[in-house]
Amino acid sequence: MKPVALYYRCMCYQADNLALLDHLFERVEAEDPRRDRPEDLARAQVLFAPLGYVVDAARMDRCPGLRAIVSNTTGIPHIDAPAAAARGVAVCALHDEQPFLDTITPTAEHTIGLMLAAWRRIPAAHAAAAGGAWNRRPWGAPRMFSRLSLGLVGYGRLGRKVAQVGRAMGMDVAYYDPHVPGGMADLTALAARSDVLSLHAPANDETRGLVSRAVLEALPRGALVVNTARGELLDTDALLDLLDSGHIRAAALDTVDGEFVPGFTDTFADSRLARHARAHDNLILTPHIGGSPVDAWSETERRVIEKAAAALGLALPESAP
Repeated sequence: MKPVALYYRCMCYQADNLALLDHLFERVEAEDPRRDRPEDLARAQVLFAPLGYVVDAARMDRCPGLRAIVSNTTGIPHIDAPAAAARGVAVCALHDEQPFLDTITPTAEHTIGLMLAAWRRIPAAHAAAAGGAWNRRPWGAPRMFSRLSLGLVGYGRLGRKVAQVGRAMGMDVAYYDPHVPGGMADLTALAARSDVLSLHAPANDETRGLVSRAVLEALPRGALVVNTARGELLDTDALLDLLDSGHIRAAALDTVDGEFVPGFTDTFADSRLARHARAHDNLILTPHIGGSPVDAWSETERRVIEKAAAALGLALPESAP
């Protein structure tokens, strides 16, 4: 008999990866962990872990045969890794897959795209042109990118990729990351010299609220803020206050605090962020699409399924099912 894998439809895996999952495991499904049935948890040897739903010790204990937890995420704040280790349960995610992740580039690409779109006000210029106003004069950006300073909050895989592109465009690049030698020792000091501040730190207890009001106020007047990391890093109310005052010229956010909380999308339209974006052209919002090219989805999903198979000692098919 195949091992049982409890998979959640809210994760929206690609069809080829669901076929691989079915080749290796007996797939049991629910829409999301709020719809769990005790009998499914009791049978599960592999438990999928969508963001927004915590897999803690109590949840693991409801799965007495659990051998692997699967999440195609680069961070695992929703998984109690020590509790998993204590129970001999493998955590099959991407947090420990640096060589593989070096081939997954879309979030860094999206970061650069958001920088350019926000600084040059591309969405608003397009809307004006589409409406018949063919006039370039209202859309002049203050300076060329080659004359801007780029500050990176976090200098891991994605921060380094963005730095590489920034330098190729002629930007003066610096970073803050207490875990990487060679950066600036103080985040506020980094902000004070950054025309563009781009966030690339992981989300954890240490980094929640890291980019605070004080950090944002330290930015030079007319700066740009981009966040493609996690919404928890950024004081959103402070950002909006400074956009309103003009101290921050523009911002672009691909992630927002609370986006993984069940029911988030039901109320987001009435949030201060969404209301500001509808009323102003200095804030671009994208719905966490940084890592969303289909090939990236397919490769990251397959990677964690393969890791789960290895954890259970299963042989992979010679060719994709």
